[in-house]
Amino acid sequence: MEYVYTALLLNSAGKKVTEESVKKVMTAAGAKPDASRVKALIAALEGIDIKEAVEKAVPAATPAATPAPAGKKEEEKEEKDEKEEVSEEQAAAGLGALFG
Repeated sequence: MEYVYTALLLNSAGKKVTEESVKKVMTAAGAKPDASRVKALIAALEGIDIKEAVEKAVPAATPAATPAPAGKKEEEKEEKDEKEEVSEEQAAAGLGALFG
């Protein structure tokens, strides 16, 4: 995986993904690059637009955090309160069993 990550890093930095650049980045990161794997990576990426491939693989339509409507927050809060009450009741039942 570190070979793919290296290619992604180089691409995002605007650098060309070559055998030499992959080896340099991996060496700088403290990894020992395997020449045959580097060659295989370069051959596999030949003719592929990495940016386009990433965009297709990761849908950009879903934002990381979307605010919930105001009504939903209140409902969720009520549900959480109910769950807490149930767990307190269960805890009390468990303590009652100790004192029999």
